[in-house]
Amino acid sequence: MQTQLFIGGQWRTSSTDSTFDVFDPATGELIVAVASASADDAEAACGAAHIAQQQWAAVAPREKAEILRRCFEIMHEHSDELARLIVRESGKPLADAIGEVGYAAEFFRWNSEEAVRIRGSIGTAPSGNNQIIVRHPPVGVVVIVTPWNFPAAMITRKLAPALAAGNAVVIKPPAETPLTALRLAELFAEAGIPDGVINVTPTADAGTWFDAAVEHRATRMVSFTGSTATGQKLLRRCADRVLKVVMELGGNAPFIVFDDADIDAAVAGAITAKMRHSAQTCTAANRFFVQAGVVEEFTTKFAAAMRAVPIGPGLSAGVECGPLIHEAAVDKVEGLVEAAVVAGAKIEAGGHRLDRPGSFFEPTVLSNVAFDSPITREEIFGPVAPIITFTDIDEMIDHANDTEMGLIGYVFTRDLALGLNVSERLQAGMIALNRGAISDPAAPFGGMKQSGLGREGASDGIYEFCETQYIGVAY
Repeated sequence: MQTQLFIGGQWRTSSTDSTFDVFDPATGELIVAVASASADDAEAACGAAHIAQQQWAAVAPREKAEILRRCFEIMHEHSDELARLIVRESGKPLADAIGEVGYAAEFFRWNSEEAVRIRGSIGTAPSGNNQIIVRHPPVGVVVIVTPWNFPAAMITRKLAPALAAGNAVVIKPPAETPLTALRLAELFAEAGIPDGVINVTPTADAGTWFDAAVEHRATRMVSFTGSTATGQKLLRRCADRVLKVVMELGGNAPFIVFDDADIDAAVAGAITAKMRHSAQTCTAANRFFVQAGVVEEFTTKFAAAMRAVPIGPGLSAGVECGPLIHEAAVDKVEGLVEAAVVAGAKIEAGGHRLDRPGSFFEPTVLSNVAFDSPITREEIFGPVAPIITFTDIDEMIDHANDTEMGLIGYVFTRDLALGLNVSERLQAGMIALNRGAISDPAAPFGGMKQSGLGREGASDGIYEFCETQYIGVAY
C-alpha cells in the first residue's frame, strides 16, 4: 500500500515529513498514516505537471487513446483489489464499491474513444478576405480536487477527459480516502502514463495546499467535486487568477411520485436513489414529494423496504448500508431527524444511530413532513427520507424548485406527457424519469444554480478541458 506522495513519477515523503491518519469508518480503527503534502509539494507537483504536459500534448491522439484504453483494462484487472480498498477507507458496501470501480474505469474507455474525436473547423469569413480556423488545444495543467464518497470515480471522471485532451494533472484526494487515489496512480503508471502527467498529493492542510497550487504559474484550470460551500471558496480563489473551472457541487434532489405511478417500481427506485453508498451521494434523493392518492401505500412499502436494508461493515456478506464517513456525519443526521420530529414529522422506519463500533445510522423514513420543514432545506447526506404529501402539481413544482441547488430530480409516473412536462419544469441539470439511477459516462453530468458549473461525461466533458483558439488566415 503506497502512502507517499506521487510527484513526477516518483514516490516521495512530504517536504515537511508530516503525515495524517486514515481511519476505517466501520470500526474507527487506524488503517495507516499517509504523507501530508505541503505548499512546497504542491508547487513541485505543478512544476512536474508543467514539464510533462508539454510532451504529453504532442503525443498523437491515437497513442493517447491506446494508453487510456490500457488504464481502463488495468482497472478491471485489479477490480477486486480496488473495490476492497474503497470499502476499507470509505465504508461503502462491497457491491457498491465493485460497481464504482466498473463505473470509474468506463470513463477511460469512453474518453479513449473521444481522444481521437476532438474536432475543429475551417470556414470562410463573410467578407471573403480570410479563412476562419478554430481548434481546441489542451488547457495545460489541471488541478483536480475530489471528495471522499467515490474515491475512484470522482477522480477518473475528471482525469480521463483531462488526459484525453492533452493535459497533465495534479490531484488532491480527500484526507478521508487517499489510498485509492495513490493505488490508481501506481496502476496508471504501469499502464503507460508518462512520468509527471499524473501527480497525486494527499494533504491534511487543504487550504495551504490549494493556495500554492492555484498560485503556480502553470496552473490553468481547477476541477472540483464537493460541497457548495467549499466550491464557493475555491471559486473566489480561482477568480484571482481567472482560472478555468468545472465544479460539481451539492444537491437537494426532489423525488416525485404521482398517483398513477407504478408504486412498486417507485419504491425500488427510491431505494436506489436514496441508499446508494449509504445515502452519501450528491445525487441522493433528498425530498420525497408523493401525491395524496398514493402517499399511504408508498410510505408503507418504502418504510418496509428501508427497514429491510441490511446494515453493517462494507465487507460483510449481504450488507447494503455501511457506515457514514465519520461520527460528525452521524451527529448531523441525528440532529436533522430530531428537529424534523419536533416540527411534527413521524418516524415510519429507523430514526436512530446504532450502538455499535463505527459510525452507523439506521435507514430512516419520515412522514408528515411540511414543505418548509428545515430538513428539506439542506443536503442530508445520510439515510433519511422525508416524505411530503402534495395535491396541487404547480405548488409542488414551486416547492421542488425552491432551493439554490439544482443537480438532479426524480419523477415517477405512467403518463409520459406528464413526466416530460414536469421534468422540463424542474430546475435541475439531470432528470431520472421512472428510474432511480442516472449517471453514465456517455451522458453530461452536472447541475444548475449552485449545484455547479460545467459538465462531466459525454462529448461535453472533454471540451471542458480544452481551450478554443481561432486563427484567421489569408492566402
